[in-house]
Amino acid sequence: MTRRRTLLRAAALAPLAGLPARAETWPSRPIRVIVGFVAGGGVDITMRILAPKLGALLGQSVVVDNRPGGAGNLANEILAQSPADGHTLMVGTIGQMTVNPLLTRLNLDPVHDFTPISLLVDVTNLMVVPADRPWRSVAELVAAAKAKPGVLTYGSSSVGSAGHLAAALLDQAAGIETVHVPYRGGGQLITDLISGKIDFSFATAATTIPHVQTGRLRALAVPTAHRSALVPEVPTVAESGVPGFDVVNWYGLLAPKGTPEQVVAQVNAALHTALRDAEVLEKFAAQGLEPLPSTPEAFQAFMEAESVRWTRVVRAAGITSN
Repeated sequence: MTRRRTLLRAAALAPLAGLPARAETWPSRPIRVIVGFVAGGGVDITMRILAPKLGALLGQSVVVDNRPGGAGNLANEILAQSPADGHTLMVGTIGQMTVNPLLTRLNLDPVHDFTPISLLVDVTNLMVVPADRPWRSVAELVAAAKAKPGVLTYGSSSVGSAGHLAAALLDQAAGIETVHVPYRGGGQLITDLISGKIDFSFATAATTIPHVQTGRLRALAVPTAHRSALVPEVPTVAESGVPGFDVVNWYGLLAPKGTPEQVVAQVNAALHTALRDAEVLEKFAAQGLEPLPSTPEAFQAFMEAESVRWTRVVRAAGITSN
């Protein structure tokens, strides 16, 4: 088991205490959760599934506030400027927290300038190809890429997204050269993938599985170290000839720096309860979401490890914001 997977598993299995005693003055009004992406996307869907249960546990409504811009940078800025009173929180993503600082000059460090609360989910991604491509395994695609360096193309929902990072890591780990085609979201990416305008992609299960089931796309692998319960018949990239390959597309919940420890503990405990709720789990499963509740400390350590790892990959790949 990889160190990253061990850390995630330890975080997910952290002892769950009961809800701490409610602070007398918190929450005194609805809790706003900033989502730095458009409505209907993966981050938005995840938080809207959690919001009703979380609100019931905390005794105030939880309102999702979509603030798209700069691949999550606008949301980071809003959270940094918000009062540290527990009434404004934010969902952070792998790219938003660990990659954006490498691509854009920011006035803050997302990994260290916020208060971590908990990891939320691992978003199942699939490596898929159009149905008309001949490759039926990662090994076959890698062989084709080696035969024609710089010819095969892959799409991602944005520069620095989990799909972009996974493909860049595959290039480095497998010794191949493929061409990145960035999109503004997953909709057009999937359309172009189905039509064969691009050769492959690491895209979310929620957007790809329906097309795999109808035969318009073919699933080659999952990028995580372990197979997904959602598609147990699909092998991992590591099983397919790229040892050690492991990319987790994660979301986590954060608060402004200086948020009281009691408030953080209360939200963390409520999240652990919500992430075990049967209705939440059923809705998550339909979206390819795997709960990853953690302690704040484990989440902080995880982000720091991710930052180190993806800094190496981004610099080796020469990834820029353009």
